[in-house]
Amino acid sequence: MTSTRSDAQTKTHTAAVIYNPIKVDLDVIKAAVSAEQNAAGWNETLYFATSVEDVGQGVARQALEAGADLVIVAGGDGTVRAVAEILHESSARLALIPSGTGNLLARNLEFTLDDVEHSVKTAFTGVERAVDVGLIDIRHGDGSLTKHAFVVMAGLGLDAKMLANTDDKLKAKVGWLAYVSAIAKALRDKSELRTRYRLDGGRTKSVRAHTIIIGNCGSLQANVLLLPDAVVDDGLFDIAVMRPEGVFGWLQVLVKVFWENGVLRRTKLGEKLTTPEVRALKYAKAARITMRLGSAEEIELDGDNIGEATAIKARVKPRALQMMVPR
Repeated sequence: MTSTRSDAQTKTHTAAVIYNPIKVDLDVIKAAVSAEQNAAGWNETLYFATSVEDVGQGVARQALEAGADLVIVAGGDGTVRAVAEILHESSARLALIPSGTGNLLARNLEFTLDDVEHSVKTAFTGVERAVDVGLIDIRHGDGSLTKHAFVVMAGLGLDAKMLANTDDKLKAKVGWLAYVSAIAKALRDKSELRTRYRLDGGRTKSVRAHTIIIGNCGSLQANVLLLPDAVVDDGLFDIAVMRPEGVFGWLQVLVKVFWENGVLRRTKLGEKLTTPEVRALKYAKAARITMRLGSAEEIELDGDNIGEATAIKARVKPRALQMMVPR
């Protein structure tokens, strides 16, 4: 963590709020922002709504062009990712008002969820922290190439299929419970990822797996710790490869993730009781990963389905995104 904001502010700073109009109460946000903006002596805050056509990148550019040096995102992980895709190339800081189903970046940065006033206070008076950004090139099934950024994780296999199977309308009504039927449907899919991959400058290897996660953050909803060693500013991806075989294999994954990662690793004594790595779930670290898939497979970035990929190339841009986080 770096320095705190100065108490002596002149009206040379401008904040912008980028919000998903479906997920937030704008009046509540405006009241909280107005109070903090006036206390800090900043200019009037700018407001930009996302839309189906512009999920965040376009309005983020507009905010920067309008002079914003602080961009507050009120939305889910998909909106945060879209805005971060633009902000990591600027000097503007990013702040969060968690407003989605997962809020995974906010969880990993220990934000207080469901507290607009606290989130807004953090935006104006919190602590600056530089976090890593994942940059990824995706070759799609039709041969096209797209470039993206992500701040939480990229997923292939079961993870991406689950998101592709999730009903967005149901998710808006019942939140994370909407994933239950999607998970059940994905589990019935017996197909495996077949891929050749290379980490950093190492040799090319082959693997068959149900799921591959390339993570910048480790925690999921319900305090599930999928990537126990992931740190948002260490300049490395944490990679998980799941390849369970049958019921016993899935039990190994569940014990590792829910019991060992979720319970034992949280204390020094518990860490000594963890078991060696199992075949069903293996971990690795790297700053770069290239992967060629045997067939086109669904891929997700920070909870958003990005279509099908036949190859990817991802790298970490260390400490590229300046964020305001809780003190």
